[in-house]
Amino acid sequence: MSLSGNGVAPVARRVRAYFAPVERATGTPTIFDPAQNGGFPLDTPQAPWIDLGWCANFRRSNTTGGATGISALLTGTPALATAQVRTEIEAMVELEFACWGKLQMALASGSQQMNLLQTAADATANGSGGAAIGASPLLAGSTATVLQVGTAASEFSSGDLIVVDVDYTGQTGFVGTGVSGAYVRSSADVHGDVNYIRRVSLNVARVEQVQDGALRLSSPLLAGAPQDGMRICRLLGFVDREGGSFFQEWSGLFVFPGEQGDRVIYHYPRLQTMKGAAESKEVLTAPLERIHLAAGFRALPIPDANDGERVLCFRSYLPA
Repeated sequence: MSLSGNGVAPVARRVRAYFAPVERATGTPTIFDPAQNGGFPLDTPQAPWIDLGWCANFRRSNTTGGATGISALLTGTPALATAQVRTEIEAMVELEFACWGKLQMALASGSQQMNLLQTAADATANGSGGAAIGASPLLAGSTATVLQVGTAASEFSSGDLIVVDVDYTGQTGFVGTGVSGAYVRSSADVHGDVNYIRRVSLNVARVEQVQDGALRLSSPLLAGAPQDGMRICRLLGFVDREGGSFFQEWSGLFVFPGEQGDRVIYHYPRLQTMKGAAESKEVLTAPLERIHLAAGFRALPIPDANDGERVLCFRSYLPA
């Protein structure tokens, strides 16, 4: 690689997507430093980045450098272009998740993404799940990967999906431990559902083993070791809805690993979901089709600590 442009153009097969939380109350994103961590192993990203797997049809678009984003500043008679000004800065990202999971569905849903909690026997049917059974308390000694539940362990089995979070007791604003899963404008909207935060929480995992009153998880909880007062519920799956007023917001990292050892990295500190729930289909062998989650995001600005410039995306190239 040289300044004269004799480097080889990157050649990559596909893009790998990683997301990390944004602190919604303050708008603080997760920052990725390519100078420190640009060569990280793709299978083991540095916390709190979460690997969402390989993606298809990755597309970036922006008006920053297009005809509608930069205008000429005209002066004199006749008018001459003597400078340029940016009149609009906007960037968007679209992609398709090949894997389905809690976070992929949340990012592609456009609004709150809810957990289907195990319902009570007499629960009235409801599109996002009826009234849930009581949650079990966590005991002392619980960690991000081992949950102490005592005699309640008999209610769980290996392979179960679970969610761990606090009771809803009238909180308003952003709710959900570790990552905000919803915004509550008024406690009256929640109708006193003590399980509401567990319905929208992203603090989910799968039980790998049940032994001696403890649940060993296949991966750590997103929010880390449980806080005092957290409870655990079994869930059957996930549901999202068309409509709603909440916007998912995450930091995004997209990596093209070059076949020749180089790497292209796109870091969007703040991405908000800008599309409703949608899918695309990939024909395998007729009549079989693979369903991908189609997602779209709008980038929001942050100031660069080096010079205060407000930016939407950082594109890095690491030569071989």
